[in-house]
Amino acid sequence: MRLKLTLSFLLIALVAIGSVVALAHQRTADEVRAYMFRGGALGLEPLVDDLEAYYARNHTWKGAETLLQQFPAPGGQHHGQGNMGPGKGKLRLSDAQGNLIADESGPLSTGRLTSGELEAAIPLKTGKETVGYLLPPLPMRFTLGDENLLLQRLDNAARTAALIATLLAFLLAFLLSSRLLRPVQALTQAARRMAEGDLGQRVPVRGNDELALLGRTFNHMAASLQEAEERRKALTADIAHELRTPLSVQRAHLEALQDGIYPLTPENLRPLAESNALLTRLVEDLRTLALTDSGQLKLERTPVDLRALLERVVERFTPAAGARSIEISLTPQGACPPVPADPGRVEQIVGNLLSNALRHTPEGGNIAITLTCTPEEARIRVHDSGPGIPPEDLEHIFERFYRADKSRSRAEGGSGLGLTIARQLARAHGGDLRAENAPQGGAVFTLTLPGRGRETTDDGRRTTDRRP
Repeated sequence: MRLKLTLSFLLIALVAIGSVVALAHQRTADEVRAYMFRGGALGLEPLVDDLEAYYARNHTWKGAETLLQQFPAPGGQHHGQGNMGPGKGKLRLSDAQGNLIADESGPLSTGRLTSGELEAAIPLKTGKETVGYLLPPLPMRFTLGDENLLLQRLDNAARTAALIATLLAFLLAFLLSSRLLRPVQALTQAARRMAEGDLGQRVPVRGNDELALLGRTFNHMAASLQEAEERRKALTADIAHELRTPLSVQRAHLEALQDGIYPLTPENLRPLAESNALLTRLVEDLRTLALTDSGQLKLERTPVDLRALLERVVERFTPAAGARSIEISLTPQGACPPVPADPGRVEQIVGNLLSNALRHTPEGGNIAITLTCTPEEARIRVHDSGPGIPPEDLEHIFERFYRADKSRSRAEGGSGLGLTIARQLARAHGGDLRAENAPQGGAVFTLTLPGRGRETTDDGRRTTDRRP
């Protein structure tokens, strides 16, 4: 990977350097030619451009002497060339055949440039055609050989600079690729160790670039995997603990029956039946959680009258509440049309909520159930008058086998899966279950279910609006 990055950076640098050298060569050649053969050395290049433009515009040199008169420096000195003496140091203009046309004093009707002067003169061109010559005060002594020699020396200097730049680019490419790959190597090593079972791996993160974001994402993934593994181990230990108690009860009673300590009577068989019922309920709860986790829980959706359903559940819990002087009230707020849901699973959710509320409501307390419906959702709110949920336990209340009151026995508190299953069933319907503490005291559990305007599939995904 380092080699590929280094070569990639180097290739980019070589392309850039080559392009600069090629463009610089072309531009330098143009500038050298202008300097050597278009009067650049004498500062005449602007005049040459003006004369060529004049001829291209007028197709004659008549009147071109005004350009020569505007150009000379005062006192007969031309651009630092010194005083040339009387009659000397003037710019002269000829046609393409070398016949003199004008100088700085004005038009000329006679005279011709010698062959030596023609060689030293600056050719004036329109396109590729030579239309005249400009003879400077001091002849330029440059030749084509001088141009080639100068260009060759400039090219050699450019190649040397390009070679040095290439070496520096290679060094920088190597250093940059190493710097870029350092966090990638750390991620690779951490991932390899995680694959070997070390989920405590984390990588150092610096900055806010894409690699830093990748590092943070990796750390978050590692933390999630470690937390999931810790929960899996805790779940396994909790399941083993939950199964141990009823199995121990069954074994003790069976051994007592086998040894003749307990006679085989219905009364002595009752603990075995209760332990078996507890085991059956625990296994069924675990099966329900496994189905909801895998998205394989099938819901028998039918239009459900939530008010009638809540009345049935309240009626079922009324005797247990009355035994402790707890009042359960149901208050529907407005009309509630049937919602698409599995009635058995909804009863299970509400039953778990009422069972939990009864366990935490003191004698003489009350449990208030309110039902609110909109076209989009139905909301069932269960508010007890108990002490509420401790703040440190609120975020864990739906975790498996979690008990806010660690002193409660399993006989009193159930398996510790009730609220977990209730939330999973609510989400399987496309709704949710939330817990909070009411400002006036007590815990509040809010169940939301999608209404007819927001039906979902069996795995909780939203479907299209089926309202007529």
